[in-house]
Amino acid sequence: MTIPEVSGKVWALQLKNRNRQFAIGVSMLNKKTMKADLLLLLAAFIWGSGFVAQRKGMDFVGPMTFTGLRFLLGGLVLLPVLTHQHLFKPETRPDYRKIIPWSCLAGLMLFCGAALQQIGLVDTAAGKAGFLTGLYVVIVAIIGLFLGHKIGLTGWAGALLAVTGMYLLSVKESFSVEKGDMFILGGAVFWAIHVQLLGFLAKRINPLSLACIQFFACGALSLVIAIFTEDITITAIGSAGVPILYGGVLSVGVAFSLQAVSQRTCPPTHAAIIMSLEAVFAVLTGWLLLSESLTGKDILGCVLMLAGMIAVQLSPLSSKSDR
Repeated sequence: MTIPEVSGKVWALQLKNRNRQFAIGVSMLNKKTMKADLLLLLAAFIWGSGFVAQRKGMDFVGPMTFTGLRFLLGGLVLLPVLTHQHLFKPETRPDYRKIIPWSCLAGLMLFCGAALQQIGLVDTAAGKAGFLTGLYVVIVAIIGLFLGHKIGLTGWAGALLAVTGMYLLSVKESFSVEKGDMFILGGAVFWAIHVQLLGFLAKRINPLSLACIQFFACGALSLVIAIFTEDITITAIGSAGVPILYGGVLSVGVAFSLQAVSQRTCPPTHAAIIMSLEAVFAVLTGWLLLSESLTGKDILGCVLMLAGMIAVQLSPLSSKSDR
């Protein structure tokens, strides 16, 4: 056998092994992606159904009390996980003198978004609130313009669809907008700012530390305001116990953790599309548990908003800003 023949066989064998390794890698990646997708879908369901818990909780306590208790509870849920990580992986322990100010700033944005959303839910149906909150996806794209990002045709089309859907869902025949809707929309602006801020901080700060501190900051701010503006009683808190537990343990503690774990293997754009289904779950659970009804005009508005949210996430902006 000549040298060229031997070299050719060796090269073919190496190519075959590389192809096999690539196929195994793709298969493992697909399994990880599917698992991440399912976890994100569960997180979207928890967040969507959480609007029902938020509305039911305010049958007994004020919006600031509810917001404060659920975020403090969410921080407490993460605290043992964070402590365990620092004890057994000391190299992950950050310099808290540097990260506390940034984490508190994230907590302030979280507080503004959550507080406005909770106040808006006093007058706005859970299903509608889910879709109006989902507009933060479009607002993130608009903020990106000021940060030097470019929006493609798909992004602009998505923004137009979302705004049209918002008009159909929120503006009544008398061309008036309900007060609660305006609070929800204001909250969506702060959710968008929060997303941009986390995108900046996530590369610089331990994500669990960031999440835990921002939850405590948001909860503390909410309770301070509640003390001066709302009547807080142990009896009322006990009556709202189940919604508070759901909102704190599941919506804050578990769902945010699922998102953090899933996005290790799931691309951000892909993840955002799945998480936008939160709005659909908000409508479904509002209909099932609170007997909320939607007119044909409202349903069309929801469909257009969901299409707009997905279109914005598929635009070139998303892939650029995610890197």
